[in-house]
Amino acid sequence: MLIKTRENLPALVEGLNFAQKVDRSLALIREAYQEHGDALVVANSLGKDSVAVWHLARQVSPDIRGFIITTRFKPAQTVEFMKQQVALYPELRVFKNDQPIPDELYLTEPDRCCDILKVQPTRRAIEEMNVACWVTGLRCTEGRTRTDFQEIEERDKGLIKLNPILLWYEREVWQYLALNSVSVNPLYGAGYRSLGCAPCTRITSDQNERAGRWVGTSKCGGECGIHTRPLKQ
Repeated sequence: MLIKTRENLPALVEGLNFAQKVDRSLALIREAYQEHGDALVVANSLGKDSVAVWHLARQVSPDIRGFIITTRFKPAQTVEFMKQQVALYPELRVFKNDQPIPDELYLTEPDRCCDILKVQPTRRAIEEMNVACWVTGLRCTEGRTRTDFQEIEERDKGLIKLNPILLWYEREVWQYLALNSVSVNPLYGAGYRSLGCAPCTRITSDQNERAGRWVGTSKCGGECGIHTRPLKQ
């Protein structure tokens, strides 16, 4: 792979300009695709970062596949945007866990709710699509829980995780989307900065980009578990 050792991410975040970051992201995806081929799959959350990565990946090859994890609690705008994206890109598969859960589990046990509705379907996607390398839109500038990631990781043995826009600032994501006329979830126009399930996502004025997630719970501004829990059984 292009980068195999830990690098000084803060220096790269500050030192690379926008064009250099785009070139670096494309190079990461290109080399990973050359190595893994059809076993490289993009995780598309339908957020701004994911659609940017999906657009980057399609510059490398229009044959690259992707998957979307949805839940029963996604806002109507996100569901409609998902339908539009799947219609436009049949390479995207949708995974969902419809098993019964207690009412308002997201209030009483948010970690368990996320594990059932998000982590478990992600595990199924990786297994069913025979994924060897999954590509995410994770960025180290998003918030307190995302500063310890690397561009290339192997948190699960035999499963490479590629974070090609890890070094990008939020403004650079929007710059890329605008320059390339990429469609985005309409909830951003309403003032959201980070998108999740409807009961667990708020509009905030906090400097932390993910501050609106799981407000009022122990998970506030945290993670659903897809990026922190084992994904290979």
